[in-house]
This record gives sequence, structure tokens and C-alpha cells, in this order.
Amino acid sequence: MKIEQFEDKGLAHYSYAILSDCAREIVLVDPARDPQQYYDFAKQHDAKIVCVLETHPHADFVSSHLEIAQQTGAVIRVSKLLGAEYAHEAFDEGDSFMVGKLTFRALNTPGHSPDSVSTVLSREGKDVAVFTGDTLLIGDVGRPDLREKAGNMTAKREELAKQMYHSTREKLMTLADDVLVYPAHGAGSLCSKATNSANSSTIGAEKTGNYALRPQSEEDFVKELLADQPFIPKYFGYDVDLNKAGAPDFAPSIAKVPRLDADAPLAAGVVVVDTRPEAEFKKGHAAGAINIQQGGKFETWLGSIVGPQESFYLLAADEATLTDLIQKTAKIGYEPLIKGALVGTSSTQETMPEIDVEAFRQHPENYTIVDIRNASEVKAEPLFAGALNLPLPELRERVGEIPAGKPVVVHCAGGYRSAAGSSIVAPALPGTTVLDLGEAVESFQTAGAAH
Repeated sequence: MKIEQFEDKGLAHYSYAILSDCAREIVLVDPARDPQQYYDFAKQHDAKIVCVLETHPHADFVSSHLEIAQQTGAVIRVSKLLGAEYAHEAFDEGDSFMVGKLTFRALNTPGHSPDSVSTVLSREGKDVAVFTGDTLLIGDVGRPDLREKAGNMTAKREELAKQMYHSTREKLMTLADDVLVYPAHGAGSLCSKATNSANSSTIGAEKTGNYALRPQSEEDFVKELLADQPFIPKYFGYDVDLNKAGAPDFAPSIAKVPRLDADAPLAAGVVVVDTRPEAEFKKGHAAGAINIQQGGKFETWLGSIVGPQESFYLLAADEATLTDLIQKTAKIGYEPLIKGALVGTSSTQETMPEIDVEAFRQHPENYTIVDIRNASEVKAEPLFAGALNLPLPELRERVGEIPAGKPVVVHCAGGYRSAAGSSIVAPALPGTTVLDLGEAVESFQTAGAAH
């Protein structure tokens, strides 16, 4: 037996291939959008993919479960509660199947979603591992507030939080302490508040080290779990629906993205996502362009700023970066929304001035300060008295709340988000100077990490 973990750092996502040595057969758990890594694994081990398990219809990424099933003949197993629109076998509590000497059995563990299923892997009668999806993470549990308007079932966040309390205690914590825990996400995922960077654990270690598993009342658990959850990106509900239906094949879908010449005219009214470094962007860009820089979490911020009902142009500094960004865009299922992808920018008519940091430091009262960090970050470390807090995911909708009349300074915690934020604010306040504090914000901080 071999358990292979695949990591997508940008989305803090883990997927798995479980190989039966004797049967030369593979079971996949929560595969990412690009299936090639799983095909390579199967070829490397001269094995056949026979099953894809989806722990739930994911909100933060698009799965390749349908493509893999159609390419390999593997069966997809999901909870009947999910309401899957593709061919599948129901896999709920009481159900199990064997691959070689390995047994996979389902545990319904609602909480993150109503249709969440954890899968226990046993070998010759002994439980070895449990694949917990977004139910039990390392040092945390999944957030229970993502499905109120999405998916086949709806549930209020408090009801899901109560279900999480019972799923963890009555299902997962009853497993043996040495059972390995393999979650679908690590630190940095917006599917939880998790900060532990470990990629696996054991039931015993989680019982002693996970705050969500300590002895406490259901009421206290619900209150603590629902407090200070991260924001919900615009694309989450879209991805739930896409995963429930099954996404189009990865490679053919990204091949359909229109490629444009650098000087191609851009249609008016269409969002322009300019991914070039902020210094280049500020020297010249198309009117109204949003500067979402190439980076480790590009896809998350794209799906947080641009909604799934919008189309957009995608601009990159070079061809290799553009190809990479199209693939990242496909990870959240946004590739059909790209109206055109091009290297460079078709216009440099708009510029943004550099901030005089010392002048700002001496007289911050002369500026309107816009803090685009999340409310929980502001609460943990307020930086400027009187700053207007408009979190980046809400900024396009709330930019009208920023008063004109004084220069505007936009800041986040490290400079990445403020580049995007200032590019959103500037065209909304014509005639007002808009400045990006950028990385200089760190000289005003007493603690905290860059974002």
C-alpha cells in the first residue's frame, strides 16, 4: 500500500492517491483540476485508477473527478446527499468497497457541508487512515458557513456548526489514536481558520492538540467555531455548483481561451485584470485595469475580486506567465470567463504616483486612509486612527464610501493587496490622488505578517 499526497500550495489543497500494490489499482481522493499528475502517478506504478472519492462538492477549487472518470472508467463515489448530476455510486455511512486488500468505508460527517463524507482506509481489518476532506483539518475543523445559498442542500451556519460538533466527537474521535488524518486543506485555506502548516496528523494528536476537539459544550463549540471566520470569496458558490455538475476537461478548456495580440483593442466595459508587477503597472496601464499580480494566491484573489458573472481580459508580463495564470484561473473554473489573454498591455494611458512615505508619516491626518485588510486583521492590529476599513473582497462594491477632497492612501499588511486595492480606488475617484502605501506599511507595524 502507498498513500501519495499531492499539494497545491496556492490553494492550500491536498489530494491523494491510494495504491494497492497487489491489485495495481488506485483510489483518488479530492483530485485537483489538472488530472495529469494522477495519470503520471498511475503510469509510474503501472496501475489503474479505479475510483474517485469526492468528500464533498468543493467551494474553493474545481475537481477533475468527472474528467478522470470519463478518461479511465473509474467510478465516482459521493454522498447521495450531494445530488450529483454526473454518473456516480452513492457512498454513505454503511457503505464500503475493497481494492486489493484495502477496504474503504464511508462516514457521514456533516458540518463543513451537509453532504461531507470522511473515508476510513483499513488494511486487513485494521484502520490505517481517514481522509477527512474539510471536516477535520490539522489543528482545526472546516468552516460551517459556506453552503447557505449553494449546493443541493441548504443549511444555516449554526445548524452546520452543531453537526460538526457531533461529527467530530461521535464519528472521527471514536477512531483509534494511531489512525492517520489526511485533510483536504492546510494552513492558508479559506475553508477554515487553520494555521497549522503540518500536512497530516493522527486522531490521537488531534484529540490533544486541536482546539475544536477539546471537551466543551455544543453551545460553546458553535460560538467559538463561528467567530472570526475568514471572508467568503465571490467564486465559492460558483465552484460548488460546477463541482456538483462536473467541470469540462482541463486541457481542452484552457485551449479555448482566446489569445490576443498585445495591441488588440479591448472592449469597453469589460474588466481588465493586469497581472504585471505593481511598479510596471503604475508606470502605465489601461484605464480601469485592476492590478492582481502574479503570485502564490493569484487565483484566490481573482475569485475574490471578480465575480463569476463577469468576463475579463487577462494581461501578463510574458508568455510563460500568461500560460501559468490561465492554468491558475482554471483551478477555480474561471477560464471560460476570459474574454481575451495577452502579453503586455494594450494601453499605458493611466499612471499612478508614488507615495512620499515620510510626508505621510509626518502628517497622516492630511490623507484619507483606506485599510483593505480583513476586519479580523484590523481588530488584531489597528494601524492608523480613523482609517476606513473596506476589505479588498468588498472594495469594488463599497468604493463609493471613500470621501473625495484629500489624497487617499490605500494599505494592507504587506503590499500585495494594496496594489490591487489602489488600482480599484483610483478610477473610482477621478480628480483625487490615490496612493499605494505598498510594502512601506511594514514600517508602521508593530507585528504581523505580510500578505
